[in-house]
Amino acid sequence: MSVIQEQLRSRRSCRKFKPVMPSREEIDQIIGVGLYAPTGMGKQSTRIIAVTNKKLRDLIADENARIGGWDAGFDPFYGAPVILIVIADASVPTAVYDGSCALAQMMTSAHDLGLSTCWIHRAKEEFEEEFGKKILAEIGLTGDYIGIGHLALGYADAPAAAPAERLPDRAFYLD
Repeated sequence: MSVIQEQLRSRRSCRKFKPVMPSREEIDQIIGVGLYAPTGMGKQSTRIIAVTNKKLRDLIADENARIGGWDAGFDPFYGAPVILIVIADASVPTAVYDGSCALAQMMTSAHDLGLSTCWIHRAKEEFEEEFGKKILAEIGLTGDYIGIGHLALGYADAPAAAPAERLPDRAFYLD
């Protein structure tokens, strides 16, 4: 088995992070891999927002928890010090797929660097509301963007869980 295949098979979602900030170089490497993810017709519709400011990170966590219906104080990012938010140009028909590929590649890249991740939903709802639109305005992005997902990023504070047994009958050949 190749190194990349082993990385893909051994990566697990993390739900307990240390409060240690990854280096800017590590974050940049992960984002760089995300920006090289496949996109429909080469449109490169995705944008990645790295949230490393704790105050803003906590505001996003509060908004995400509100949308998810959790009680105040619940952290849907499990203490991760970094949130990578993937959005995509809503006018591109493959926007959701493009963003999903970016998230998947960044999860594998982080794992390769010894970092842990967890894909967190509700970005779609965040960026449909004024909350998300304000974030876009603050970074100077104009246009119509759809929220694809968040990547909670940091160092795991607990061992990774064993992989679930793979369900049978999920791959088929048409020879």
